[in-house]
Amino acid sequence: MLNSLVTPVARIVAVAVVFTCLLLSVAPVSAQENSQAPVVLDGHQLFELSPLGKETAQQRATEANRILQKTVSTTESPVQVEIEQGKNFTIITIKGRELLSVTPEDTPQRRNPARQAQIWAGKLEKAIEQAQYERTMGYFLRSILLAMGTMLGAMALSWGLGWLWHRWIQPQLHPGETSALANSQTHLGEEIGAQLLLSLLRGAILLSALAYISNLFPQTRQVSHNFASTLVNSLTSELFALGEQSYSVLDLFILMGLFAGLLLVASTVRKVLRFRVLSITGLSRPAQETIAAIANYAFFFIGTIVVLQLWGLDISSLAVFAGVLGVGIGLGIQGIAKEFVSGLVLIFERPIQVGDFVEVGELVGTVERISVRSTEISTVDQVSVILPNSNFLESEVINWSHGSPVSRLKVPLSVAYGSNLTNVRGALLDAAHEHPDVLSAPPPNVFFMEFGDSSLDFNLLVWICEPRKQFQIKSDLYFQIEQNFRARGVEIPFPQRDLHVRSGNLPVDLSPQLVDSLTQLSDNLASWLQYQSRGAGEQRGRAAEERRGRGESRSND
Repeated sequence: MLNSLVTPVARIVAVAVVFTCLLLSVAPVSAQENSQAPVVLDGHQLFELSPLGKETAQQRATEANRILQKTVSTTESPVQVEIEQGKNFTIITIKGRELLSVTPEDTPQRRNPARQAQIWAGKLEKAIEQAQYERTMGYFLRSILLAMGTMLGAMALSWGLGWLWHRWIQPQLHPGETSALANSQTHLGEEIGAQLLLSLLRGAILLSALAYISNLFPQTRQVSHNFASTLVNSLTSELFALGEQSYSVLDLFILMGLFAGLLLVASTVRKVLRFRVLSITGLSRPAQETIAAIANYAFFFIGTIVVLQLWGLDISSLAVFAGVLGVGIGLGIQGIAKEFVSGLVLIFERPIQVGDFVEVGELVGTVERISVRSTEISTVDQVSVILPNSNFLESEVINWSHGSPVSRLKVPLSVAYGSNLTNVRGALLDAAHEHPDVLSAPPPNVFFMEFGDSSLDFNLLVWICEPRKQFQIKSDLYFQIEQNFRARGVEIPFPQRDLHVRSGNLPVDLSPQLVDSLTQLSDNLASWLQYQSRGAGEQRGRAAEERRGRGESRSND
């Protein structure tokens, strides 16, 4: 539900920005093509003046603005604006003081200067009357009340948006506390988008309230007008020259807006081509992605040229610069171009496909995604590895799923010398037949490989149809083989090594202290053994005498 709220708003804003940039790029910029200056009273623009002789338009407008401000501040109403016909110009006066002269250059569409003076005199009378009214105490109190009401209304509306956020939007973001990790990440993105939208709405409300309040009072209205004029002049003043034309900061903003619109349109074209057109052609998913990506790049390249021409840039003047830049970029993106071409080869020749179980160098895993520049592999440890596409064309790749997923698995093992080979073969085949993932056709087989240094070496060969489970199958077979060997009395040998000494004496140098210690230990051991042997002889003698004594006593009886 939240996506249905945020996404349309974002699209509307993007379309509005692009449409505004198009209008601004087509329409002439007034600050660059118009040399007139405005006559302003309390922030209200009345009309514009043109240069007159050596006097610039800005100088004429500044003097007229000064006279109007002084008249409004010092003169009581009503103020009579009069028109006098001079020798060469029509003159507008206020209380007998010349305000300005109306020249043919000031009149639009070749209107009569006298007629234009009458129109301007009417505007001046109304503006002066309004300015004097806005300086009365009654208007000031009324404006204060309106300003307070506006601020209270803005605060109430902002509070209402916050209430909607906590009572309606936020519960939609967290419908339950048992969400999975992927869902929590999605909810986090939605919450950030909703908070951003809420902040934008609150900011718009605050700015609108401040703009309305500043427009209530003549002083603040004049400050706002001066600030806006300064900002417009800063944005529209010439910043740099490119070719025969000059460009301003506003032109740069327009260019960025046009490029943002171009990216939006290119992304939309790619999605429509991918999901509406190519999806019904029967092409594989990687091929559809590649065609859509190429169409996206081509559309963006052509659109860039159109946007630059629409912006007013002469493309022919950049031919030499573009050539040098192209060479530099070509040298810098050789690797990217190489991966791009490799991706096209992988996608259209299809040596690997999404879902294949492959081995590239030391990496073993399942192909999850193939793009024009890289391939994503999910290893058996569930770790995603991004590999450049050239790795699959320049190095050896084992594709266990290519053509047919049926593949043979080797299980090496060794038994001790003297083992019954019939029991060994039977134990291995029984373990293979008992495993549910081992195919019965082709049947398992046992190969006697060699007589090893300390063992008889065998290979159990089995066929499987799920290569990605080979490690689990091999582990299960080893467990079952060990049980079968134990039940049939087959032993697995320990590694053996024989040490041959070429002479009777070892070339070992001993220190004198160690030799004395060993000699003393040997003497003590000899004495102890002699003592033990003497004691054992005495015990045997006493036992023999006791046996003889018992024999004599029995004979006397």
